[in-house]
Amino acid sequence: MDSVKVLLVDDHAVVRLGLLTLLEDISWVEIAGEAGTAADAIAAVSELQPDVVLMDIRLPDQSGIAACATITERWPQIRVIMLTSYADDKTIRQAQQAGACCFIPKVVGNQALIEALERMKAGELNLDPAATQESLTQYHQELRARSGNKFSELTEREMRVLVEVANGNTNPQIADLLAVHEQTVSNDINTIIDKLGVDNRFEAAIYANRHKIQFYLPERAE
Repeated sequence: MDSVKVLLVDDHAVVRLGLLTLLEDISWVEIAGEAGTAADAIAAVSELQPDVVLMDIRLPDQSGIAACATITERWPQIRVIMLTSYADDKTIRQAQQAGACCFIPKVVGNQALIEALERMKAGELNLDPAATQESLTQYHQELRARSGNKFSELTEREMRVLVEVANGNTNPQIADLLAVHEQTVSNDINTIIDKLGVDNRFEAAIYANRHKIQFYLPERAE
């Protein structure tokens, strides 16, 4: 494959701009277009026929995983790379079942995405469990490194719960995402509040957002 035609799908225009800025200077990448919803993404794929779709997992009208399943069923030659600020085994399994060829936590950074596109260009890209687990390990390491170890006392599940609190999800939604009981989520949030030294859930979310544990904007390519 001489070039890679890419469709960017994310409901945040600033994230799409970051991806565009990252990729537009790569000679073998062609930006086919952008979409902010699952419906628009499917319509754009039908019209533009990209080689690969960079798909955010959280979209306002439908999940990126559901959109991925539709795309890979209708156009099996098109590859879908899932991008997300949150990653766990359940979500990875769902993405794999939907036909995603790769799963990249946003916080891992620019190089992981470029390498994934390079592998796809070479015809080698697939959702490899070992590579995905390596990305997840790096994901949690990066979260802690970027926060100056402010979250070092949190367990991995507590970190995941905090990410979802920062994303504005309710306890029932978090319980469903993590496949745990709602009471477990409630207990974890109380523990998080205690460990972070804040007074309530709202302050925990502000603290998390201030230290950017749930959002990653690709840096400008030089």
